Amino acid sequence: MHTGPMGRRAFLRTMGSMAAMGVLGGAGCVKGESAAQGQGESRGKRPNIIVVMADDMGFSDPGCFGGEISTPNIDKLAREGLRFTQFYNCARCCPTRASLLTGLYQHQVGLKRNGQSLTRDGATIAEVLREAGYDTAMAGKWHLSYTPVLEDEAKHQAWLNHQYEHGPFAPLETYPIHRGFNRHYGVIWGVIDYFDPFSLVEGEEPVKEVPKDYYFTDAITDKAVEYVEEFGKGDKPFFLYFAHCAPHWPLHARAEDIAKYKGKYAGGWDRLRTDRYARQVAMGLFDPATAKLPEVQAPRAWDSLSAKEKAYFTKVMAVHAAMVDRVDQSIGRLVETLKRTGQYENTVIFFLADNGASPEVISRPGYDRPSETREGVEQKYGQEAAIETIGSQESYCFIGQAWANAVNTPFRYWKRESYEGGAHTPMIVHWPAGLKAKGGSVTEQVGHVMDLMPTCLALAGVDYPASYEGHELHRLEGQSLARVIEGGEGVGERTLFFEHERGRAVRMGDWKLVALANRPRQWELYNLAENETEMNDLSETYPERAAAMREAWEAWAKRVGAM
Repeated sequence: MHTGPMGRRAFLRTMGSMAAMGVLGGAGCVKGESAAQGQGESRGKRPNIIVVMADDMGFSDPGCFGGEISTPNIDKLAREGLRFTQFYNCARCCPTRASLLTGLYQHQVGLKRNGQSLTRDGATIAEVLREAGYDTAMAGKWHLSYTPVLEDEAKHQAWLNHQYEHGPFAPLETYPIHRGFNRHYGVIWGVIDYFDPFSLVEGEEPVKEVPKDYYFTDAITDKAVEYVEEFGKGDKPFFLYFAHCAPHWPLHARAEDIAKYKGKYAGGWDRLRTDRYARQVAMGLFDPATAKLPEVQAPRAWDSLSAKEKAYFTKVMAVHAAMVDRVDQSIGRLVETLKRTGQYENTVIFFLADNGASPEVISRPGYDRPSETREGVEQKYGQEAAIETIGSQESYCFIGQAWANAVNTPFRYWKRESYEGGAHTPMIVHWPAGLKAKGGSVTEQVGHVMDLMPTCLALAGVDYPASYEGHELHRLEGQSLARVIEGGEGVGERTLFFEHERGRAVRMGDWKLVALANRPRQWELYNLAENETEMNDLSETYPERAAAMREAWEAWAKRVGAM
């Protein structure tokens, strides 16, 4: 599909209007408003809601967003659902999770920086929906509790290695089980050995040992399936937060999944990027006239690498693909369980990623990274790992900057940055009983992870409270996307703000002002309608616009505590 001279945005808006078959009254629910009240009842039984989040997944990793990785289950959700191509996260794990669960900017709920606890001045989706009669559960990565570091470095490292026991992994009152989830199985911290994860808990209780063939993605899928089976026996609607660690480093995958991608990436990152871009254009996701492909951001050209280096990078990308593949398999298992238990038709599934792919390469253990297995086998970091061990528990590897940029095709940059490559997420909504837009539709409605809270509440017919358990709550910052999901008109132009570790941006309509984390005062200005991949800086052409947007960002930053 080619959008022609009218431009991709105008084309998709036109197609969206033609496909619209229903409009939901009320844009969402905020403190003191009742726009969503009664909407769930007007449709009959309130929907079940599942949020599936991948971790450090590239924008173009799924097949339905241009990738070559085998993702038939994600692709089926897209083929039957609605894809968002203008959806944002907070560019990093903790901030995105805080914003998604509370409908607020992360700075308002304690996550100005990583490793802190989610505060009580924002309720979670689970807390509000549970009060409204929903059953709630979570399987996977939490990463919203204070991360303690033991004063004795040796003991801290032994703790990470499962060789020293030391109390809870964080303050117990910050665990998911105390933030609205009736059940939780998963990890409290953010980085894990997939074959033997640190900070693994069920409810409050630490899981001290795992089976020999344990793999985290499979284990949380087993629990998600178990929860859905339990839900099917009751009469309550449910909310399930299914938060993967994959494909976040370390690159650990099942051997059979890695084998599927053996040698597949020997052509290098430039070829991967151009191949994915060609598919994206063919799908109509991007118009080459307004979204030109920047050159891959790589420290070195692929052809300049030695044979050993090429073998290393070919293998690590194969493991990354294998991890995404296994996430897709987990979604297939979940969908099959929904069908088998008769809950499929009225379950809304959101699928998205917490940030762009990660360029991080770490050379040594410490803080949240083990140095060896609990049996004392040393884990080799990066290119110190033997090629044949990459992907196994003996290795601790990373895809690095070049592959990260390639899997974020067509955008620039990666995780941490507020450029599109860091803060732009693929997002799919699937709902057989309620989605009115034609299956396979694409929308350019601008959205943000903080929109999931008001959207879930609108779909459930629930008001957002002024307070929760004695704590006054901030007014929601997100906007409900229920009208978009049901096939009606969008919510109009948005103004969104971003900040993480000094990287920053503001998007007003189609205009975006953005600065890198290591150059926060060097703002660049882009018109995303004409330059979606942020290549043509217009800050000197439109200095007054840039100045006004910078002032708006500074006012926001002061208001939410980002400065």
